[in-house]
Formats: sequence, structure tokens, C-alpha cells
Amino acid sequence: MNILITSAGRRVSLVRSFQKEIIKSNPNSKVFASDAEPILSAACQIADGFFKVPRLDESDYIAVLIEFCKINDIHLIVPTIDTELLELAKNKEKFKNEGIEVVISSVDFVSKCRNKRVIHEFFEAHNVNVAKEFTKDNYELPLFIKPIDGSRSVDTFLIKSKEEFTDYHFSNEKLMFLEYLDHDDFDEFTCDLYFGKDHKLKCAVPRKRIEVRDGEVYKALTVNNSLVPYIKKNLNYIEGAVGCLTAQFFVNKSDDQKIYAIEINPRFGGGYPLSYLSGANFTKWIIDEYLFGKTIEEKFDVWEKDLLMIRYDDEILVHGYKG
Repeated sequence: MNILITSAGRRVSLVRSFQKEIIKSNPNSKVFASDAEPILSAACQIADGFFKVPRLDESDYIAVLIEFCKINDIHLIVPTIDTELLELAKNKEKFKNEGIEVVISSVDFVSKCRNKRVIHEFFEAHNVNVAKEFTKDNYELPLFIKPIDGSRSVDTFLIKSKEEFTDYHFSNEKLMFLEYLDHDDFDEFTCDLYFGKDHKLKCAVPRKRIEVRDGEVYKALTVNNSLVPYIKKNLNYIEGAVGCLTAQFFVNKSDDQKIYAIEINPRFGGGYPLSYLSGANFTKWIIDEYLFGKTIEEKFDVWEKDLLMIRYDDEILVHGYKG
């Protein structure tokens, strides 16, 4: 009953959470990690074993992954980055035929999440407010620009005056012109959501983003606010959604009923360790559901509110490295 964390990168805390939880059920189980450059991956170095994978756009990526799982008795795969999600979702049954469960939402839902314009339509269909999108010849300043398929805050721009525009903003068809939600008026939250195999919401943990570096939260606070009942009401069931989803919201500081959804990523987010340490044990629930066939009940009250996380840089040493 070994586990694989793919594209592990810096996700040391995520690997350690699976190591901690799986040995409670099976002391002989191991947690492996994969990466395109595993020697340079901190998470691979602390995993029980690691291996190098081809680039995601290479034709043998899935075959190599399956072969490694079979050799190392891996029965559960947990993906972690946006670019691999759709390919793993498309091949979910191929893995299942080999006795390997991939914790990934359906192709349809993953595709919606990968397109920010489509996910806005999804939110609106679920009575969830979103920032207004402008056309590139009819907009209001200030506005926020982001790509329809972006991640980690790459290619995002805050435009306050016409002088800040470049030709790139207008020529790049992937860039969306959106209503700007000012941080002076809104608090930004990333919510960790757990969906069971029945596609029903089991838990929601809002994390207030206090400081972000390179698109990943470094200071955050768990807050039990109006987002929890709002999400329970409007996103209680999502066709095709399973496992951990991270959803981003803005909540008005003076009126907490004014809530705007930004996006959903159907994977673990970089700030999940805070939810895990607060008591929302998505790691254990995944192990219980996918390795032991247990049913996960609603667990909205299991986590600690007002828990502050302050992250810092640490060192992992690799002896004998030759480059």
C-alpha cells in the first residue's frame, strides 16, 4: 500500500503528512516521490524513495509512471501541479486497471478548472459571484489582468492607468481583463475543500492569505467565517470533483456577505499544511477512501480556527552531489 506524490518539488510537508498517516494504518508502507529533477527536489530527498520522470509533454510519461508504480507496489497517486492534472485524469482508468488509484477529478471538471473563463461560468451557474470580465475595447480602470490558463501568479498585472498598458496586454488572446478587487476593501482567502468519492463536500477550511511569495502562501490564518456556510450552500456537490480542491475567494471587509470567487485548482495547494495541522486531515481521508474503501462523512467542525502559520526556509543537504 505504497503512495506516490508526483511532481513533488518543494512539497516536503505534504510528503511528510502522508508518511505520518499511512504508517498508522500500515507500518510497512512507504511514500515515494517523483520529479523531473529529483536530486534537486527537497520533497524527493525526504521521501522514502524517488525517481526521475520524463517531461509531461513526452509520450512515455504515463507508461513510465505506471511501470514505476508496479515495480514499487504503489497503489495510490497524489498529483500536485496544474500541468499534469488533465493528463492524469485522462488516464485514470488505465491506472485503475493496474490496481493504482489516482486522486484526480474528472476530465470534464479538470478542464473547467484549467480555463479561468470557463470556471467563472461554472461559478455563476452555482450562484457564486465572480469579478466582471471586460472586453479589451471597453473596460474600467483599475483592472486586473491574468491568463485563462495561468498558475503561480505568472503573467498577472494590475493596471491603474492607461500608461501602464503594453501591446502585449492587448495582443495576447489568453489574457483576461477583469474587475479589480482592491485588497483595501477585500480580504483574500484560499479555501481547502475536501470532496468524497460521491462528489459531495465534506470539509471547508478558509485560509486568509497574509503574505504570498512566488504565488505560494508564507503567512496564513485559518478563519471560520461566512465563507464556510456560503460554500456549503452553493458548492455542496460538484459533479466529478474528488479529493482536495483549493478555491480562491475575496470577502468584503465591511460586508462579509459580498463574496467573489476567483478560481479552483483541483489539487493540493501549497498552503495545505496549515489546514492539515489545524485538524482537517485530508491526507488521512484520502488514505481511508482510496486504500481502505471507507466512506468519509461531513467533517466541517474538526479544524482549529484562528491558527496562524508562519513559514520559513530550511535546508536539506545532499552528500556527494556531483552536478
